Amino acid sequence: MRHVLVMTATGSIGLISIFIVDGLNLFYISLLGIEELTAAVGFASTLLFFTLSIAIGFTIACGALVSRALGRGSREEAAQMGGAAMVFMGVSTLLISLAVWPFLRDLNVMLGATGKTLELSTRFLQIVLFSTPIMALGMCTTGILRGTGDAKRAMYVTLASGLAAAVFDPLFIFGFGLGLEGAAISTVLSRFVMLAIGIYGANVVHRLIHMPDRQRLKQAVRPFFAIGLPAVLTQVATPVGNAYVTAEIAAFGDQAVAGWAIIGRIVPVAFGVIFALSGAVGPILGQNFGARKYERLLTIMRDSLVLTVVYVLAVWALLAIFAHPIADIFRAQGLSRELIVFFCVFAAGSFLFNGAIFVSSAAFNNLGYPTYSTVFNWGRSTLGVIPFVWAGAHFYGAKGVLAGWGLGAVVFGVVSVLVCFRVVRVLASEAAEADAEPVPAPPPSAQSPFSTGKAATLP
Repeated sequence: MRHVLVMTATGSIGLISIFIVDGLNLFYISLLGIEELTAAVGFASTLLFFTLSIAIGFTIACGALVSRALGRGSREEAAQMGGAAMVFMGVSTLLISLAVWPFLRDLNVMLGATGKTLELSTRFLQIVLFSTPIMALGMCTTGILRGTGDAKRAMYVTLASGLAAAVFDPLFIFGFGLGLEGAAISTVLSRFVMLAIGIYGANVVHRLIHMPDRQRLKQAVRPFFAIGLPAVLTQVATPVGNAYVTAEIAAFGDQAVAGWAIIGRIVPVAFGVIFALSGAVGPILGQNFGARKYERLLTIMRDSLVLTVVYVLAVWALLAIFAHPIADIFRAQGLSRELIVFFCVFAAGSFLFNGAIFVSSAAFNNLGYPTYSTVFNWGRSTLGVIPFVWAGAHFYGAKGVLAGWGLGAVVFGVVSVLVCFRVVRVLASEAAEADAEPVPAPPPSAQSPFSTGKAATLP
């Protein structure tokens, strides 16, 4: 539990700092008094969530491979995997950014953006999108650092990015009078800061980024993408679900979208510890898996779930108590305010089950069962979102959308945990059986250190 708490606490400090600054970004935009600006950030954030999720998926692969290699005692292999991961991450996210660029406006239209909101959201994305590889490489360095167990330096990477954005946001939004474009420029600059700090920690301090030659890259492709692609599919499931929620809530107007955008900033700040937990527990599982310490896996899972339940219940209570002051901070009015309060009082409780899915997914990805993670996350984001959200919107309006989004997590959260514990028990059982099997005697030719086996051929 201590190891889980330390890794989670350091990870959550860095993550929450970014999310707080992200919330401040939206707060500064709301001070401009233009409702379309807040709605535009909401649409843009929904689309940027896809690129973030892809980066998170590949970061999981990076952390898993580095931690396994270190668990086996092979530091050189870990450094080669770290370098290969940086190459694969950079190339993949650049290609995705180039592919998406021509369709930014069309994607915003699909989400329900119209008029001035559509133009503002598209412009924001045009500025931010091509910094996606910079952000992704910075995140990759955090995967390397977590793979070594250096939670403190991994925290510094994200913390530095958050602090940079805290300085750049008011400077560019108000100081230079750039408004929404200033917020976009601030985002880009903070990502460069993240990458610089990350490379220093992963490469200068730990020497775990060795640029591999072509042969090493070929060797690394299969293990990296064997974990990375299912992890990406798993991570992309959440923004797909959120995109559907955004499209449904857009039917109720810019006030509803603005409220949803604000909720999108409240969630990571309030539940950043849970997001950090899923990232922290992965390398812990990976190192013990690589070291064949299977008996520890069940303990790690139990401790992680206990932490999830205790933390979510405490935060949910605080959100319910301070629901109206939170809405006041963002100057939310009308339907926007109603949605924020409804989330804080009721829908926030769904993170008891979302948290269970996060922890189970981390275990599946690091223990060689990434397909399970993909299945549960896509199930939650499709079967656990579409019918519930559609019914909620149809019968109860915008609040029904939020209620449906929360309720869909219950079934998939419970089942994912049950399956995860079964997988861990099977691994532990198979390891125990393998250790109990007698070692076969060597063949006669190998029993004497002086025998070459050639004596049998003499006449």
